[in-house]
Amino acid sequence: MTMIYKDWLDQIIKNALNEDLGSGLDLTTSSILGSQDIFGKAIMITKESGVLAGSFVVERVFKNISCEIECKELIKDGQNVAYGEPVMEISGPLAQILMGERLALNFYQRLSGIATKTNELVELISNYSCDILDTRKTTPGIRPLEKYAVRMGGGLNHRMGLNDAVIIKDNHKKVAGSITEALKRVKTNVGPMVKVSVETTNLQEAKEAYQNGADIILLDNMTIEDLTKCVRLLSNKVLLEASGNITKDNIIDVASTGVDFISIGSITHSATSLDLSLNF
Repeated sequence: MTMIYKDWLDQIIKNALNEDLGSGLDLTTSSILGSQDIFGKAIMITKESGVLAGSFVVERVFKNISCEIECKELIKDGQNVAYGEPVMEISGPLAQILMGERLALNFYQRLSGIATKTNELVELISNYSCDILDTRKTTPGIRPLEKYAVRMGGGLNHRMGLNDAVIIKDNHKKVAGSITEALKRVKTNVGPMVKVSVETTNLQEAKEAYQNGADIILLDNMTIEDLTKCVRLLSNKVLLEASGNITKDNIIDVASTGVDFISIGSITHSATSLDLSLNF
């Protein structure tokens, strides 16, 4: 499970605030409100249906601007929302709320979009014993947040980075000379507690990976026919993960082959932000 530390998150937010505020002055708000100390309340609402993720990030955005701003979560992360539903109340000094509005919405919309896209695919294969995994195809710098959003949508997290699991991919096979040699070198250098996955593109490579001790075999860009052959040969012997160009149009066919996992990069790299709005 991806851990999100407060200090790390606050630094991400501070960098984003510096990007948005520059010298620290909101020209529009300061021109309209001047030095008036006006307090009020705003409501975040949904403008389309989806799954929420990132309410705690919204709260940290506003707390980094003013400790006087209070956020009240109305619908929890991981829950489905319909069009027009209020999801959060924000109360406090209006000038500071206006300063943080765009950044808070950017985070909330982005993460909720990932959760929504993930959930759509999870629901499509809910009748199969197959889990959806994310990948490392994430926005640089905020991977823990995006992987959190995947979990809120019902998916599972793949490795966080290069340091917490071994995945022998196509270029690794090329520099090692073969799957067999790559596995031999990995097994010599990592302990037995580290799972080793091997990317394969056909049945012969999948067999070679299994015979040389792979814990997980990644079946990359295979046809449904080839996936089925691999499952028939290797199911219950080793974990099988399908990947490569999997969409809502073919995911049911992939899941029906009997693979254990389906990894999908598009749930993070191509998710459309969920439309949310903040209104006073």
